[in-house]
Amino acid sequence: MSSSVPEAFRSRVAGTPDAVAVSSAGEDVSYGLLDAWSDALAQQLTSEAGVRPGDRVAVSMERSPGLVAALLGVLKAGAAYLPVAVDDPDQRVADVLADAGAGVALCDPDGRPRLARHGVRALGVPASPDGSVAVGRGEQHPAAHPAVDPHALAYLMYTSGSTGRPKAVAVEHRNITNLVTAPNYVGLGPDDRILQLAPVAFDAATFEIWGALLNGARLVLAPPEQVEAEDLGELLRDAGITVLWLTAALFHRQIEVDVKALAGLHTVLAGGDVLSVPHVRELREALPDCRIVNGYGPTETTTFAVCHRVGPTEDLGRAVPIGRPLQNVTAVIVDETGRPVPDGTPGELWIGGAGVSRGYWRRPELTAAAFVTPAWAGAAGRGDADGRFYRSGDQARRRPDGVIEYLGRIDDQFKLRGFRIEPGEIESLLTEHAQVRAAAVGIRESHLGDRRLVAWVVPAGDALDRRTLRAQLRERVPEHMVPAAFVALDALPITANGKTDRKALPAPDWTSRSIYV
Repeated sequence: MSSSVPEAFRSRVAGTPDAVAVSSAGEDVSYGLLDAWSDALAQQLTSEAGVRPGDRVAVSMERSPGLVAALLGVLKAGAAYLPVAVDDPDQRVADVLADAGAGVALCDPDGRPRLARHGVRALGVPASPDGSVAVGRGEQHPAAHPAVDPHALAYLMYTSGSTGRPKAVAVEHRNITNLVTAPNYVGLGPDDRILQLAPVAFDAATFEIWGALLNGARLVLAPPEQVEAEDLGELLRDAGITVLWLTAALFHRQIEVDVKALAGLHTVLAGGDVLSVPHVRELREALPDCRIVNGYGPTETTTFAVCHRVGPTEDLGRAVPIGRPLQNVTAVIVDETGRPVPDGTPGELWIGGAGVSRGYWRRPELTAAAFVTPAWAGAAGRGDADGRFYRSGDQARRRPDGVIEYLGRIDDQFKLRGFRIEPGEIESLLTEHAQVRAAAVGIRESHLGDRRLVAWVVPAGDALDRRTLRAQLRERVPEHMVPAAFVALDALPITANGKTDRKALPAPDWTSRSIYV
């Protein structure tokens, strides 16, 4: 039976209130103190800021114990949190706040003026209830807030939108608790230490934060700044990390730089893009006791939907499978008519079950198109209680042994460094510029072997100021959506049916400075 995040968290507090819940830069916060701290924040939100169940509260903070308390406090108030990166451009912040209808924000004290400019009531998060961050039960606040329904909205996670405007996935409490309760893809318990490394506005943080706190483990916060592969080993060793999640790009980089840095882990999970078989083999050979999990899942299905635990002697062939569905999750491969296909036949991967989110926030047309209830779902006992499935847009096939293999995107959407990118959003912003007549965006491998975002641009006149284009994008989108290179073309290649022929877009000359500036 599903539960809400606060209910699952309180059960952990009741059992081990003095156990460390969060560690950051040598400072420890116990489960009891985090419970009291988040209770106080929930009380502040409801009594001082007028937050009511179902409201959306923005949270824009650097990685810190206060950030974790803020997320939990919002959920205890019956509201949903809206993670906003502290370095997102102002226009992006304005867009998501307006779309979410967030009237209140929790932030670091120095972030209040920035958020207040957008018309929200910005509240700074105090250090902790007793003014210190230390192990201990702290003052116990009674559970003054009403119980939260497992089907209540827990967070809005904004992803790239094909119309040039971001869209939010609406995730419920039950989706989160299913992800981390008795998981069949990783072992999590009170003896574990999980590193919180992903940006909170990236759904991998859902696994890191709630995977730790709802299993009685210790959540260890990485420094706010980016951790380089050369420094990760020291961080993992000093903190005694046992479980780590990395994007595919970071996973590959870490193995290339220092594979032994992962020696203390019992499990490393990687995903967000295709895993390299040679890198997986190198890790398996170097650290045979480290479990490797290939995690697959769109934001719409709450971080992970299908995972593959790589066997110690498994023959991976040319590709690492994405594996089997999570607990209480269903994966079905269908043909173009939406009917299930036999094992071994390629088709679109549809995902059903307890991980499937509510849909897209205030986008009923998009939700209806992507979240479907096929006639066969009820008869086959598939999907969630309502037989709903999310159409992933990914091509896959199921092997006779039940393991699923990923075959690529059906449409043009792609992932880079774990972030999902809809090229249409960037293309729409580029073509707003007076110098641009047409634009296409895609991924290409550079001369150094890494994958980079490239924009192919047809100038509207004789001049093309790449610096101006890059600056305009940085005002509107996160850094991972700003192309590394801009290639000028006389015209975009077109397929026979009139669409941009993305495969025919020329590879950039990576050695030429002209594509960068």
